[in-house]
Amino acid sequence: MGAGAALVAVALVGVPGSFTGGGTRSWWRRNENMRADAQAAKDAAAQAFYELDSAQRDVRISVETVKAVDDSPGARRAVGEFDELSRRVDEVSGAYIAALDAHDLDADGLEAGAAARARRDLEQSRQQLQRMKAELEKFHGTLEPLLSRAESQLAQVAPAVERARQALLGATAALDAVRAAGLRADELAARLAALGPELTRLNEGAGRHGVPETLQRADDVLRRAEAVRGEAAHLPERAREIDRRVVSLRTRMQALETRAGTVDPTLSELRRRFSSECWQDLQRVPQQTAESVRTARTKLEEAAAARDEQRWADATAALGTARALLNTSDGAVAAVGERLRQLTEVERDPKAEIERTRFAVRDAQRLAMAGRNAPDPRHAGPLDAAVGRLDRAVEGLTGRHPDYWHFLRETAAVRETAAQVVQQIRESMGSGH
Repeated sequence: MGAGAALVAVALVGVPGSFTGGGTRSWWRRNENMRADAQAAKDAAAQAFYELDSAQRDVRISVETVKAVDDSPGARRAVGEFDELSRRVDEVSGAYIAALDAHDLDADGLEAGAAARARRDLEQSRQQLQRMKAELEKFHGTLEPLLSRAESQLAQVAPAVERARQALLGATAALDAVRAAGLRADELAARLAALGPELTRLNEGAGRHGVPETLQRADDVLRRAEAVRGEAAHLPERAREIDRRVVSLRTRMQALETRAGTVDPTLSELRRRFSSECWQDLQRVPQQTAESVRTARTKLEEAAAARDEQRWADATAALGTARALLNTSDGAVAAVGERLRQLTEVERDPKAEIERTRFAVRDAQRLAMAGRNAPDPRHAGPLDAAVGRLDRAVEGLTGRHPDYWHFLRETAAVRETAAQVVQQIRESMGSGH
């Protein structure tokens, strides 16, 4: 053996464990244990990250549910709090991902110090992730009242939309039935067509348009569709009713024309027997009646034409005008005959009218004095004036042709005054004054 070889041999002999390798295996085993601890910390942090992500997803769904339904200050405050929590979740999650990126636990020759640092950083991330998850769960608990209300409203959406759809189907079926009966119902068809865009919005869902808006839209569609259905269902009866009214008013118009034929003879008798003051206001009744009948006939023709064209509102309006004209003319024609009857009666026996009026005044006077030594001036004044008015009316019945019509209007006014006083007294007695 040479001198160099001998030195090498001596040197190797002087190193304990050089051939056994015991020190090398102990170092390697410690490193692997530290790597395993770091990996366990990594797995625990990954589980915490997954749980935090799941919790955030659950809370976000609840917050979005509340946000879609509720716009109250409490709901807006909850949305703001969740936004702040989400920002902090992002920070914690970012720190966790940074810790993962900072440590390669699969690297060959991972040193114990590096593994220890990885274990420490990942354990810290796990704790932060778990604390953040606890905060999210606590916040989720505070959402419960808002969430319950929101879910309750959400539960109303589907039934409300379905009711609106069914109402539209019902309105469509009613409209089809009306058309099958020969009625166009164009106005109802236009109203039903206008609901088409609203149905489209309902089908797009509350997620796009919001729960309150969707519920309101569903109720509006339901109400309008029900109105169309109801009007369509009553349309045949409405047409029959207009037909009946046209026939009835035509019959009434013909009867009025017959009765109007008596107006001129009656006016002639009034002119012959009584002063002009008794009939002057009736002079234009024949002309006015003829004009009213002509106009009513025109309106009835318009109503019939509108009914044939199914312009129901126009038909109803024309019938209303015709009816008002006939009512006025009926009253005017009746007034002529009634005037002759009243004047004939008072001409024959004016005392009966006088006594009837005096009795009304005396009855009011007795009531005014009941339980009193003197009447209340509020009652005595009008009654004294009424007595004077009656006396003057009686004094006016002079000459060959007295103004009996003025006399009748005066006695009627006196009786009205007496009746008003009686009513005042009874109201006063009823109130205890």
